[in-house]
This record gives sequence, C-alpha cells and structure tokens, in this order.
Amino acid sequence: MPSAASLGTSATQWVASLSPWPEEFGLDRMRELLAKLGDPQTAYPAIHVVGTNGKSTATRTIAELLRAQGVRVGAYTSPHVSGWHERLDCDPATFERAVARVRAPSEELGATQFEALTAAALAEFAEAGVDVAVIEAGLGGRLDATNIVDAEVVLLTNVALEHTEVLGDTIEQIAKEKLAVAHAARVVVTSDNRFGNLLPSRARVVHGGAREAAEAFLGRPIETEVEVSLPGRLERRGNEIRDGAHTPEAVDWLLERLPAREHVLCVSILADKRVDELLERLAHAGRTLVATRSSNPRALPADDLAARAESHFDHVEAIGDPHQALARARALGGPVLVIGSLYLLADLHP
Repeated sequence: MPSAASLGTSATQWVASLSPWPEEFGLDRMRELLAKLGDPQTAYPAIHVVGTNGKSTATRTIAELLRAQGVRVGAYTSPHVSGWHERLDCDPATFERAVARVRAPSEELGATQFEALTAAALAEFAEAGVDVAVIEAGLGGRLDATNIVDAEVVLLTNVALEHTEVLGDTIEQIAKEKLAVAHAARVVVTSDNRFGNLLPSRARVVHGGAREAAEAFLGRPIETEVEVSLPGRLERRGNEIRDGAHTPEAVDWLLERLPAREHVLCVSILADKRVDELLERLAHAGRTLVATRSSNPRALPADDLAARAESHFDHVEAIGDPHQALARARALGGPVLVIGSLYLLADLHP
C-alpha cells in the first residue's frame, strides 16, 4: 500500500520524489518488481539501445521507422526535457496512469526512481499491446534496470569515458558493461568495430545505427525516411540553440553542426563529468560563458564552474539561477548556446 507520506500526491509527483540512485546497483529488486506486475517484459520482443551519446535520438528514430512500417511500438528514453511523459513517448495522462500502476509494488520494495519508471514503461507497453519495445539503457547496461529485457536486437551507438566510478576506467571496460545487455541478442548493431571480442558469438554483427537496428528487427530493408527531433538535442529556437551534450565527444559532434562560432554560452555541468575537457571544447563555440547550476544535486555550483572556465574563455560570469543566467546570456548579445546538461534544459523548458 502507498505510504502515509505519499497519500494525496499524484503518481507523477510521487515518482519525481524518489531517489534516482540505488544504494547498490543490481537487478534483484527489478526482477521482483516486475514479477509482482506479471512480468510484462515477456509480452513483446525488445530492441535495446546502449552507448554514451545519442541513445535517445536513436531510440526514437528506431521507433518512428518501425511505426512507418505499421508496427505498434513502445519507446522508453531518459532523461527528459519537456516533462516526465517524454520518457514513455506518451501524453501526461498516459504517463500518470502508467506510473500509478506500479506505485504500490514499487513502494513496497523500495524501488528507485529509475526502477519505477522502467517498470511503468514495460507494464504500459504490455497493456498497450505493442509489437516491440525500444528501450534506452540508463547507466551502462549490465546492472542497469533495463537489462531485465531479453532484447532480440541491441544497438551500441558509441562508447566514451563516462561514469568511470561505476562502469570502469577504460573504453573497453565501459563497452563491456554496455554490451552485457546483448546476452540474448540475435543481432548486434554497432558503428564501432573495436569491440567484436565483447559480443556474444551467436549474435550476427551489423555495422550501422538506428536504421540498421530497425531493419534487423524486421528482417528487411526500410526505404522510408523519418525526421526525429527531441527537446534538447540540437534544438533550434530562433537565435538560440539548446543541446544536452555532456561529454567532449558530444561537443565535438555539435561543433561540426553549429552555424556559427560566436555564441554566448549558458552552461551547467555535472561534477562527475569531464569538466575541463568539456570547457576546452566549448570554448570553440564562443568566448563568453555564463555559468549556472541545474537543479540536479550533482551539478557544479555556478561559482566553481566559472572558476574552472576562466582559463578557457575571455569573459565569464556566474549566475546560480538558470533562468536568470539565460536572461543574462541573451542580454550579452549574439546567438546563445545553452549546453552541458539535459537537466539544465529541463529546468529551462519550455
């Protein structure tokens, strides 16, 4: 039963209040939670998307390609920018219902926020009778709550150093953690051929990305073209660009696509990211930076971020409130680039 403290709150408010981090990573609680829900993840096949950058866009692209072929698809991504419902690719009312469905057993087991959200997605997809679920991994893969699915197709987008305190200190160790989700895969799609020794021997390996993953699931080519846009992923708003790039590699990708290099930057970065490498790369987008702090508890304080940015930029200011920081960046003139964390973009949405 829901706790006395949670009575009277909406399911969305409840899940927002949960801790996003477990005391210890593992799948036992997730298995028990889904068992209480009737193991909804066994009701449909799955495509699992893992990697460092581009997972959400790849997940939604696969979903749209398959929908264009008449396939009923559920898509699960994280984190969100426009609202919690973005994670289940649904409207707010559907999200509220999906989370309410898993609330009591989640409270009973002390599930984390991500475990409850993952269970809500898997159960909602079963209720909706989807033909396939496209699931984005959260952190890593092996011990991520999404690894409860036995995916037929796995897509590895790319691998860079991230969450080294959990996933390992080398690219190879991180790739091994991510590719552990391929335990039941018949096809693994990857754009990087460095990790062939980490793939299950029974899986067919395909070079490519989202389109190839969708085609691998269908077993035939897809001629349809789709355009997928997600909030906070190279999102253009007039004279302003918003992007959640949080690794140096993601910034490099963005720099190749920026229409100009004289932006005023509004930036928040989580403390566990490669902060100095990020700042060095970001300086190629503009010489003025307004440091701020997103609502994520792991975000660097604005003053600390500004101090670390001083050696990379000609002009640096620190403004803790994201809305005030963005207003200041706009007032400084020129195009604005809001970047460094999807959590910052969520704070500023719309």
